Amino acid sequence: MKYSFIALAGFLINIAITATGQNTAVRVETQARSSFETSTTANAAAGLHERNPRYHLRKGDTFDVDLAYSPEFNQSVAVQPDGFVTLKGIGSIFVEGQTVPELTETLKAAYARILHDPVIAIALKDFEKPYFIASGQVQKPGKYDLRSDLTVTEAVAIAGGFSDKAKHSQVVLFRPVEGGGFETKLLNVKKLLASRNLSEDIKVQPGDMLYVPQSAYSKFRPFIPTANMGAYLTPGIL
Repeated sequence: MKYSFIALAGFLINIAITATGQNTAVRVETQARSSFETSTTANAAAGLHERNPRYHLRKGDTFDVDLAYSPEFNQSVAVQPDGFVTLKGIGSIFVEGQTVPELTETLKAAYARILHDPVIAIALKDFEKPYFIASGQVQKPGKYDLRSDLTVTEAVAIAGGFSDKAKHSQVVLFRPVEGGGFETKLLNVKKLLASRNLSEDIKVQPGDMLYVPQSAYSKFRPFIPTANMGAYLTPGIL
């Protein structure tokens, strides 16, 4: 009987230890997931608030290459549909997606194989002009040139403002990211304007798309009978 009691006590202790371990594991996993989500949100916010972004080369862009001490290699090149350019004395190099400083370093490294300490200057000639797209429930959806610093509310104004079907509280900003895809940000423009505090009004960057959804009320509003319609259908009541 004594040994049975000891065995039972040991069994109960093992259960308690196992349960405690499982709870600890759950807490650790929950904390790790929370930390990851917080980090992801912070990184996305940092990306959406990036200041003074550099232009990234796209297909069809052209630029001049000027080698100060080796003018025989000076040339004008275009980014081909596959993202490569063909350079004198070097051959094909992939450059799509690079900024001008990055491109300069890429070409320096390439020409260092045949020249000693090359000095290279890059000048963009023909490139895709910065733009943003406004779509959904705005008065004038379309593609607009981004000629200066703009915020989301200013971009909506340029697109003619909200239509009467717009859901001002759920404007979506889509921002392209390197490697493809988009990161998104949901904006309550109605709250921003009502509070008269535009400190959280995000700057629009080249390639951004603003989407204004349709409000739920506007979808069924045409089916709601009005006072005039009721008077027309039942004139005897008046």
